[in-house]
Amino acid sequence: MTRHIAVPLRLAVPLFLAAACADRPGGVEPDRALRQSVLTTAALEQLGEALFDDHNLSINRNQACNACHFPEWGFTGPNEAINAGGAVYEGSIPGRFGNRKPPSSAYATQSPVFTLLRNEGGLYVGGNFWDGRATGAKLGNPAADQAQGPFVNPAEQALRDPACVVFRVANAAYAPEYIAIWGAAIATIVFPADMDALCGQEGGLIPLSADNRAKVDTEYDNIARSIEAYEASPEVNTFSSKFDAWRKGQARLTRQEQEGFALFQGKAKCNRCHPSAGQQPLFTDFTYDNLGVPPNPLNPALLATGFVDLGLGGPEGAAPGEAQFGQMKVPTLRNVDRRPFPSAIKAYTHNGVFKSLEQVVHFYNTRDVLPTCPSASDPGFGVTCWPAPEVAVNVNREELGNLGLTAAQEAALVAFLKTLSDGFTP
Repeated sequence: MTRHIAVPLRLAVPLFLAAACADRPGGVEPDRALRQSVLTTAALEQLGEALFDDHNLSINRNQACNACHFPEWGFTGPNEAINAGGAVYEGSIPGRFGNRKPPSSAYATQSPVFTLLRNEGGLYVGGNFWDGRATGAKLGNPAADQAQGPFVNPAEQALRDPACVVFRVANAAYAPEYIAIWGAAIATIVFPADMDALCGQEGGLIPLSADNRAKVDTEYDNIARSIEAYEASPEVNTFSSKFDAWRKGQARLTRQEQEGFALFQGKAKCNRCHPSAGQQPLFTDFTYDNLGVPPNPLNPALLATGFVDLGLGGPEGAAPGEAQFGQMKVPTLRNVDRRPFPSAIKAYTHNGVFKSLEQVVHFYNTRDVLPTCPSASDPGFGVTCWPAPEVAVNVNREELGNLGLTAAQEAALVAFLKTLSDGFTP
């Protein structure tokens, strides 16, 4: 299971803009072309942020992307009560939930297009969502593919048709900025006269002519690329943690933090899946793993249907099949502890069963040491026992489960992880 993977970093400039700037007519001055590219990128990032924050892009006009990916929480879920329980967020339609904790959208644009890296052992890399289903094959970046999912997911923003997203963007206050970047084609789409009412209802695709449907498809792609540009921006990926300042010689790690970093790279084996090398490490190798995480007994999907999350190998995952059952995307550890105040409750792993970094580290250290208890509701959870894995096959037993860390070493590891939150002031 040991992995040594080098994944090239993406540039903050979206790939489609970089390509457009790469082949300029001979008469265009390079400096002017570069300035225009920078201005266009900045405008695109601002448009993407407007889309990211727009509550109108949901069936009941009550949920934006930032409802599950809030900056002050490391671009993941900002509701303490939800984090403390099932950790799965309610969608635009009251009482309707998904089945996983929101992953962080920060640094997500750095993930490569989903691919099989090695045939032996089926090691997959790249993609977005916990199960990799946003592969990047459509738009060239998994984050762009991912951006198209929640708008039309019945458990999230729940709009019935991508045409509803395009229609509402065409009528948004920021529509002039959209047109300035992507052109006026969005304003030429002929929608039904009662489009506004239709988009406030559930149902199938709205009837459109073939020409108008083709235009909708193009604009929906442009909307996703705009969100990708925002998610790739320096505003989202700031690389401004204490760890970054330390790397630049602008801060000092405490003795405990230094010990934690040494453990991270050595005895605790974290570095195997969360590499720390390079000037701006992302602390993920973008692969997939089954950590043996127990089910979250408060997960609404489990309560309603007895849901078992098969992850990458599930029917909606990027690599369906038993060989990948239970494997989840290895997340970045950047912003893993970011929260608006120290006592704010965050949830961890794909189902949010853990409520603190201390619990997560203790699980990695003692999963295979402590006895088994019935569920995470057991009073001994994380203290005297751990429940059985949600998915018992493909569990990683080489890199976690019995690390032999002392309580002081666990605390040092947590202290180091807390240095990875953006927003540090030297």
